[in-house]
Amino acid sequence: MIRPWQRERTLFLLLLAAGISGLWWSPWPFLPLAVIALGLLTRQLWLARRLHRDLCREDPEGHDSRYNLWDSINRLVLRQRRRRQSYQRRLMAITDRIQDSTSVLQDAVIMVDRHGSLEWWNLAAEKFLGLRSPVDVNQPITNLIRAPEFARYFEACDYETPFTMSSPVRHDLHLEFNITLFGRNDRLLVIHDISRLHKLEQMRKDFIANVSHELRTPLTVIRGYLETFDQLCGELPERSLRILRQMEEQAARMDALVRDLLALSRLETRTADKASTVDVVTLLEQITEEALALSEGRHQIRLSIECDHDLTGFETELRSAFTNLIVNAVKYSPDGGRIDVRWYEDDQRIHMSVSDQGIGIDEHHIPRLTERFYRADPSRSKATGGTGLGLAIVKHVLLRHNGQLDITSTPGQGSCFTASFSPDPASQRTFAIKRERTSSLS
Repeated sequence: MIRPWQRERTLFLLLLAAGISGLWWSPWPFLPLAVIALGLLTRQLWLARRLHRDLCREDPEGHDSRYNLWDSINRLVLRQRRRRQSYQRRLMAITDRIQDSTSVLQDAVIMVDRHGSLEWWNLAAEKFLGLRSPVDVNQPITNLIRAPEFARYFEACDYETPFTMSSPVRHDLHLEFNITLFGRNDRLLVIHDISRLHKLEQMRKDFIANVSHELRTPLTVIRGYLETFDQLCGELPERSLRILRQMEEQAARMDALVRDLLALSRLETRTADKASTVDVVTLLEQITEEALALSEGRHQIRLSIECDHDLTGFETELRSAFTNLIVNAVKYSPDGGRIDVRWYEDDQRIHMSVSDQGIGIDEHHIPRLTERFYRADPSRSKATGGTGLGLAIVKHVLLRHNGQLDITSTPGQGSCFTASFSPDPASQRTFAIKRERTSSLS
């Protein structure tokens, strides 16, 4: 079968040969060639016009490709158009199916373009956030969710940690926002209803606070009677004295646990306290002196002050956090070990670090060390009298002061706990000092 382009070539060559032959037989040698060229041009213009007309139709019908090259091109173009239309129909069907299935999800789903304007959302988003279609389409999401905290979170583009807030239309709903970047800085928001988890968390906090308060009274009575029995030690047999000592130890341990639980409860519920400037240098010097007394000369404790920044916050809480870190180093370091306490700064933040030469911590324990009652070595913790709440208190104190806790450790070589804070320019003094205080080995 002869192809259209071969037919067009043959026709062109025949007409060209006829036009050239006119040089010998025609009295006007170039007239036949000009007429043939004009005819070919007119035919191509007519075919091009027909092709243009067919391509402009919404539902074109191609011509038989056996006739000419232009009809063959028309047929190929129309075939590609039909394939594209079929692909678009399938794509639209899949998109509609995805949107239909997403619209019935219990979690809210919102698509936001790179400018922060709403493109699409499901029914749950209307329930959680009060969005209205089509009025709110192409509206900035920060104009519809009027919460300064959300605006800062949305514009920061740091979405590793979910954002939680109350619903702007229903204050009994507590929502968790998970944002994912895609495309050209477009955003997909998935919003979960965490009201039940919020209620459970509040119940847990209330339970711990209430139980801790209720335990203080009987503990005070028990310890009071035990102190009374101490005055009768000379009249008690040896076996009774051992029982009395064990009761005193366990009562003291329970009292420490209740104090830590109450401290955690206060940290979780306290919001209206007024912050003040804390002299961190003096605070660390006092805590180091207390650690030296606790160590009783068994460790070398060195305090290094490499900057003179103060912190804006709550002195009692910072004292509790720093004391927990330094006392833990004393408890878990072998006799003769060295403990380095540093207060220093770098280009971004200021830090308080405590390094020891203790037993170290396995890597898989580190992410869970700040959980309540988590013990990397339960037998060791019981021997040192720990409650399992010290690092949880440190974590909550640092959260209250916009800080973070970093832990590095090598088993058998020691650990380093670093509390980092954002610098406050108003709290920096006009001079810098560097002081060291070292205890002597016993």
